[in-house]
Formats: sequence, C-alpha cells, structure tokens
Amino acid sequence: MRFTIERLRTLVLVAGVLLVVALGVFLGTARLRNRFLRKDLPQRLGLNIQEEASGFKWEHYDHGGHLMYKIHASKQVQLKRDGKVFLQLHNVSIELYAEDGSRVDRIEGDEFEYDPNSGIAKAVGPVEITLTKPTVAPAIAPKAAANQMLNTKQKNSTLTSAAQTAASGEIHVKTSALIFNRNTGEASTGERVEFTMAQGRGSAKGASYDAHNGFLVLDHTVQLDVQRGTDLVNMLAQHAVFERNDQVCELQSALVHYRSDVSSAQRARVYFRDDGSAERLEADGGVVLETATGGRLAAPTGTLEFGESSRPVHGHMQGGVTIDSDNKKGRKVHGTSPTMDLVFAGNGELRSAHLERGVQIASDEETGPLHAHRTWASPVADVLFRNAGKSKVEPASIHGTGGVVVVATSQRGSGPLTPEKLTADDVTGEFGANGVLTKLLGRGHTAIAETTAAGAQQTMKGDVLEARLASAEKATKSGAKAAGEQVQIESATVDGNVVLTEQPPAKGGVAQSVLSATAGHADYDNSGQLLYLTRGPRVTDGGLQLTADKLNVSQVSGDAFAEGNVKATWTGDPESANPAKKGASVKTNANFGAQGPTHVVADEAELKRASGSVTFKGNARLWQQGNSVVAPMIVLDRTKQTLTAETRDGKNPVQVVLVSATAAVPGKPGGQKQSGPSVVRVRGGELKYSSAERKAVMRAGAAGSVFSSTADATTISNELELILLPPGNHAGKDGAAAQVDRMTSTGHVEISSEGRRGIGEQLVYTGDSGNYVLTGTAGAPPRLIDPTHGTVTGQALIFNSRDDSVSIEGDGRKTTTVTTAPK
Repeated sequence: MRFTIERLRTLVLVAGVLLVVALGVFLGTARLRNRFLRKDLPQRLGLNIQEEASGFKWEHYDHGGHLMYKIHASKQVQLKRDGKVFLQLHNVSIELYAEDGSRVDRIEGDEFEYDPNSGIAKAVGPVEITLTKPTVAPAIAPKAAANQMLNTKQKNSTLTSAAQTAASGEIHVKTSALIFNRNTGEASTGERVEFTMAQGRGSAKGASYDAHNGFLVLDHTVQLDVQRGTDLVNMLAQHAVFERNDQVCELQSALVHYRSDVSSAQRARVYFRDDGSAERLEADGGVVLETATGGRLAAPTGTLEFGESSRPVHGHMQGGVTIDSDNKKGRKVHGTSPTMDLVFAGNGELRSAHLERGVQIASDEETGPLHAHRTWASPVADVLFRNAGKSKVEPASIHGTGGVVVVATSQRGSGPLTPEKLTADDVTGEFGANGVLTKLLGRGHTAIAETTAAGAQQTMKGDVLEARLASAEKATKSGAKAAGEQVQIESATVDGNVVLTEQPPAKGGVAQSVLSATAGHADYDNSGQLLYLTRGPRVTDGGLQLTADKLNVSQVSGDAFAEGNVKATWTGDPESANPAKKGASVKTNANFGAQGPTHVVADEAELKRASGSVTFKGNARLWQQGNSVVAPMIVLDRTKQTLTAETRDGKNPVQVVLVSATAAVPGKPGGQKQSGPSVVRVRGGELKYSSAERKAVMRAGAAGSVFSSTADATTISNELELILLPPGNHAGKDGAAAQVDRMTSTGHVEISSEGRRGIGEQLVYTGDSGNYVLTGTAGAPPRLIDPTHGTVTGQALIFNSRDDSVSIEGDGRKTTTVTTAPK
C-alpha cells in the first residue's frame, strides 16, 4: 500500500502558518491597544498632538528614544453619547516599528471608537492589517527572534521555513467589527477574518484573543489554502484554539487535502517548542489518512513526535489500527493491528512501522480469470518502507515473529481452489513495486502445506525456507492456463531437516499410501513443478525406500527422479483393499523367488506414482536373498508385481541368478548327488518376471541368444521360461529359496552337460523328476553327441541329472543308456 507522509506533516505546517497569521494580527493589535487605548488617552493626546490641516500625527518613543509606533488620523472627534464621552478617529493608520527603526506592522481602518470609561475600543467597518518583517519573534514563538531562527540548525525545516517566510514577507489581513477590551485584554470579532500571504490565503468566521491568558480562538469555519511548490494544501477545521503560554494548538474536525489525498482527525493537539518548531501532535476521536491511490490508514487515537526541524520522528497509533488499499486494478489489501508505531527518517519520510498484539493482513488480486488471495497473521510484525518517488513511500519488507502463518489461495475462473499455507517461527517478506509481496523467508519450524487441484495434500518442512512468489499478473502472462494451476510460489529453497509428504486422495473410499521424502536441502521450481532434493535425500513410497545423490520429486504427479548412487529397498506394499475385510489393507510381499526385502542399486531411477512402477537405469542390480538381476535397465512394477529388464546391446546383457532349493539323494557309490540345480544362471537380452504367475521369461533380444547354466548343464537358446513352485512345502525351510518347478528353453537349443552335448528345438527341465527332455522337429530330431557313444538321435532325449543317465525315445520304443562324464 502506498501513502504519503505529507498528510501528517501538512496538518502541522498548516496549523503553524495559520497561527503565525492569526496571532500576528491579534498580538499586534493587542500591543497597540495596550499602549495607546488608556483612560488618560485624551489627556495624553492633548499634550502630544501637533495639529495639522489634514488631521493629526502622534508618535510614541521608548525610554531609549526608539520609535515604537506612530498613529495617523485625518480627523479626531470627541463625542458625547448617552451621557458618555468617547473618541472617534477617522482614516486611521497605525504603524509599529522594530528596535532598529524598521516598520513591522500596519493597521488601517476608516473609523475607530474608544470608550475611556469601559476601556473598550471598536473598529467601525473593515480593518486591514499588514504584517512585515517583525524584529520580534513571530506570534507562534514569542521568545524567539526571526533572524535568530535563520541561524539555527533548523533553518531548513518545513515549519521554521514557513514561519520565516511568513515573517519576512507581507501578510495581509482583512476583518471588521474588531473589539478590544483593555481591562480584560481580550480582542474579538464575530465577523469573517481573511488573510493572504506569499504561501496562500485563508479565512475563519469569528475570532478572539485573550491577552491575559494567552488564548487565541478561531470560532468556526476555519480554512487555509497554502501553496507548496506546485501543489495546493487545503485545510478545513470547525474550531481552532492556541494556548500561547503552553505553546499548544488544538483543532477540532480538522481536514487536510493535499495532492488528492485527505487527512482527518476529530480532535488534534499540536505542541510547539519555544523556537516555533513542532514537538508533538496528538489526535483522537478517529484519525484517518486517505490517498488518491486507494490507501487508507485509520485508528481511534494517534500521536506524532517531531524533531527540532519540525519533521516527524516517531508516531504511535492505537485502539485498533486498520490499513486498507485498493489500486482500482484488481488488487486490494486490508490489515488490522491493535497498535502501530511509526519511525521516520531525517527528512521526515516514513521508514518503518511496528505492529503488535495480533497482526492480520489480507490481500486479494485479480488478473483476468485468475484470483489470488493471501493472508498474514503474526503476534508481531515490522514493516520497512522505501521511497517510491513523488514524495511517496511503499513497503519494502515485513518481518513477523512469535509464530507466523501465511495462507495463499488461487483459483482460475470457476475451477477448484488451490490453497497453500506457510508457517514458521519467524518470517520475513519482501515487496516489489506497488507493494506486491514477492519473497518470503521463514526460519524455525518452517512448513508449507498445500492441496493440489487433484485433491492431494502436500507438506514440506525444514529449518529455513526461502520462497519467491509470483503475482497473479505474472502467472497469467506466463501462459499458465490449467484450471486451478498453482501460481503462488514461483520458486523456493529449503535448508536443514527437509521433510516432504504427499497424501493422495482416497480411491473408492480407501486411503492411499503416503509419499514422503527427506533431505538436507531442497529447491523448488514452479515452472517444472519439481522439488530438487540433495544432501542425503531419501524417498519412501509405501514399502519402497529410495536414496540417491540427487532426488527430484514432481509436485503435480508425485513422481520421483533419482540420480547418482541410487539405492532402493522394497519390502512390499499394502493392497488397496482386503477382500476378506472391506476397508482394511493387507501386505503384498515382494517375491522374486526368495523371501525378505528386495534391494536395487543403479545410476539413476524414475518412480511413477500413478502406475507404481520404478525404472532403474545404468548398471542396475536387483537382488533378493541369493536371487539377483543385473541389467542396463530394470523396471519394477509394484502394482502388477512384475519385473522387466532389458539391454540394447550385447555387451551388457541381462543376467539372472536364481538360487533353487535342493535336496540330497542317494547317488553313485562314494558320494551324494543333488536333486536339481542349486543355482540357475541366465543371460539374455530381455527379461520378464511375474510374481503372481511365478514365471520368468528370458528372450535373446539384443544379446543374440539366451545362455543358462546350472550345476549340471549349460544351455543356449533363443528363449528360456522358468517357473517356480508356489510358496509352501516346496519352498526351502526358514525362508530359503523356492524350488524350480519347470525350466523350458526353446529355439536353437544346445545343451552341454559333463562332456555331452545335445542339440534340439526345445529343452524342458522338470524339478520333480530332475530330467532334462530335449526335443526337435520332424525334419530335425534332437541329437546327442557323446564322447564315448558317439552321436545318438531320437524323438526325445532325456537327461537325468540325478544319475547321469540318458534315455532315447522314438517309434514307441525307449532306450536307456547310462553314461558317465569323463573325469
């Protein structure tokens, strides 16, 4: 909000100039009346008058021989009326002189009457008074000389300069029916008083001056127009009283117009120093300052203290201060505070305001279809102001302490509201041009909470938060057009103990998992709606925990992007609903052929919140107990309970290691033989695994072929399918690995086992029997190449891993050949 300190200074200036004029008139008149309107005036006139053809001239000198005043009259008449004698003077001119002999004041009137018995003198008809260059102090400061004021350090102050200008220039006063009572020392008139000076002109209806008690009263309809540079200052008051002894001026219903701005006070008291400078202004009954730019400052009572140069130094308003501003361009501000203290710079310009005991500030800004509403609440607030040019100031910053709450809400058209809330122990806000809040700095227990257009609740906490705000106008120009799109915070930085949480809206009445992230530092960019986390960032999404050197989280979708030393652990996620109990949740275990948590490391990762998938890239490695997958890219879909991996070149194939449950069985004499492969190793180009089906499929892809190996055999093929037995009795004891149920290799299959080599189109391993069955096509039956027995073929070749025997089937016949691999 913009407002001018001129509204405060002008009230004092106008009151000072007005008193210079009015007191000069009446004090000058009182000096004259006291000196020559006495009971023995006729006798004294008889001793001193020198008769002339056109009238008389009378002069009075002090004991030092200095001329004090001179009276000219064209005619003197001694009259007797109702048995009373009085004097009548015509065409009177009275001149008062300073000690150096220069003329100070001149009073002129067509006719004066004086009653020696009552001591009352009356001016019949109009009176004109001219005040010029007094050697005594102006009436506003009777103890100070005008020339002395020029030599003081206050000579450039507004009020002193105005008093000096009024004293050194001529002031012309016109009134009528002036009455002076010599016995009471009171001079008064009930008629209109008009005065003009170099700075302007003014008037009042009725005036009185009590010389004994030092009271000057302007009865009512007080008006003064003063020229300040190229601008006109207009002051109106219903009543004005000046106490000369106490140096106090009291104004009632004062109203000041300056540069289209208006200041008003029901009652105002101005206290002056002996040198004529203003010391303090007290106002009550309602103080209001209004500007043409839509600013308004009001309070029941207020005080203003001035320095020696009559420039304001400190102000205090209380009783419920209200601050309002309306720039007529879609921006409104309203603030309240029980008290306000103002501090001014040396030139009288407002520099700061201190508000306390519950500060409330609200602003509304509309630009096109976008409406932004902000509120500020704090126990204490300090506002700093800066010069905005053309004698105006505007807020530069605001500092709140004791627990600050800032709420911002934006809405585009009839779209949904997108509220934001900032809380902190200590908040500093910075303002741009025209008082627009552009930056917030929070310290201590800082938190930002907001609700997105989709209904997600997001919070961000930290030790120190710095946020840069975008105005509604800037947001509109930037092309933000989505309904309810957030435009309040343009960018932000959070330091120390950063915690981010996001609660998605419920789906089907079921609460969704909370996304949370922690870090030592965070940067937010509204253009990309991303939160950049560094210094040990960690994100938790349900049963998934992920760390990296850098972690970026989308404020719109909740997606996360991790870079550098990515490490993730998945313990399983709660399902959306428990089929056995509506509204409850059950744990979905992460099962990739083993038990316990699943771990992943990679160079980078991307978490998709909506789909529940996580993509790991760059030297990615996933493992669960002894099972592992290594690939350039691994995609973990937590919703579908699937895992995919692929490579785009043969140099870095997908590699799978599967530890299978085994059991010892009797073998050949002299040893024990395992019942099946204890470790399965597979290498290829593309891997797909389904936890629900407990099936893994490896395809050749960019690797060219699929390579697999067990303790008994090594195979090469175009594709390999591996099926695990479901958990239960088939799984290993105490959480050991699951047992392989079936392993199928297809397409250009080649198997090698203990010196023997089989070639076919399909190879099937069955865990129950421990047999490998190799088959081919009608045109290319399977072949077995044995170092001892040579080449054997048939419809199916059966390798028994438990006893090293080979069976050949064909034409309905079965031949079993027992072979032993060469030692």
